[in-house]
Amino acid sequence: MPAFLSRFSMGIGDRFGREGEAQLRAFQTAAAQGVPITPVWNKSFREHTIVGTQPAATRAAADAAVAAAGWNHPYFVDADHIQLKTVEGFLAACDFYTIDVASAIGKYTDIEDFVRRHGEASRPAALKYLFAVQEASRIYRRIERARGPGNFITEVSMDETDVPQTPEDLRVILAAIAEEKIPVQTLAPKFTGRFNKGVDYAGDLEGFEREFRADLAVVEASMTQYDLPKDLKLSIHSGSDKFSLYPIMAKAIKDFGAGLHLKTAGTTWLEELIGLAEAGGEGLKIAQDIYSQSYARREELCAPYADVVDIDPSRLPSPATVNSWSPQDFVAALRHDQTCPQFNLHLRQLLHVGFRVAAEMGPRYFEALASCRDAVARNVATNLYDRHIVPLFLGAAQ
Repeated sequence: MPAFLSRFSMGIGDRFGREGEAQLRAFQTAAAQGVPITPVWNKSFREHTIVGTQPAATRAAADAAVAAAGWNHPYFVDADHIQLKTVEGFLAACDFYTIDVASAIGKYTDIEDFVRRHGEASRPAALKYLFAVQEASRIYRRIERARGPGNFITEVSMDETDVPQTPEDLRVILAAIAEEKIPVQTLAPKFTGRFNKGVDYAGDLEGFEREFRADLAVVEASMTQYDLPKDLKLSIHSGSDKFSLYPIMAKAIKDFGAGLHLKTAGTTWLEELIGLAEAGGEGLKIAQDIYSQSYARREELCAPYADVVDIDPSRLPSPATVNSWSPQDFVAALRHDQTCPQFNLHLRQLLHVGFRVAAEMGPRYFEALASCRDAVARNVATNLYDRHIVPLFLGAAQ
């Protein structure tokens, strides 16, 4: 049977591969409510490089979590944001491929034949995106040769670029994908506004709703017009913690009868930190040490994520201040509760990119996760279910 996503799916990156069972607890709770959601463990080449892991480790962690939790539904492991130069290392371990062609946008290719075949196509959009889709095809064919047709999920990603795609751009992109015969199941465009790591959306909510609904309409029409897969759906990258958008997206996908893939990642790592701090003792000390080192290395840690973090250094507490905090103080500053006066979105973003520091701690960090397992697992599961799944996916299914 060909690889297939359910109507709703969720990318659940796990930086250190320790939280699979806790993550699945959230999905099991949703399934018990009659809302099946496909979990997808996503980890990029960049993240593997920072942490010092390999895709095989992500596969092993996912498989072990599924077995331990008794999860008897589909699940996938995503080669996140791969390009032709990085895909080889993921071919053995992954069955979901996020093909990232943002860097190919705007490169020249001859568009004349394409425009003749598609009189509805905008020439400027074809000039901008046709080469990028052709690059996606080259990457897809490499994966297909290794994995075999129908044995993996294909996502095409164009979100890591400066300029959002319009609905007309999306129509051209989908027409080109159909011509290249890429069986795309999820498509990740760039939307207007800021999708910063680990914090809420910054932008015009009404404008986002208009844009999102227009994109849903294009996807719906294109499935028929271009004979694209009938399970094609939009994918929202950096989708964790976009709490102001979830009611908007839930209503829209319910109205359209559409699906959605929500990609999260660092939110689980931050829940590990919250669990450690909540436990006090050595757990709190580790969380404080990670903050101190992240504070000192802010520019280095933020550099790979410069387009998706907005940190005001003047709003960051000093390490001395953080070192004086109680478990309750640390948790209040880090947990994404916008009603809490102590919540600090600048601290949260800094710690979001500070997972390199935890990786460098090695056994000290992992032993603390094991000793604080109950607190960590509770926070991971609660975060995914209560703050993400309930307002978005259960909201869309009601």
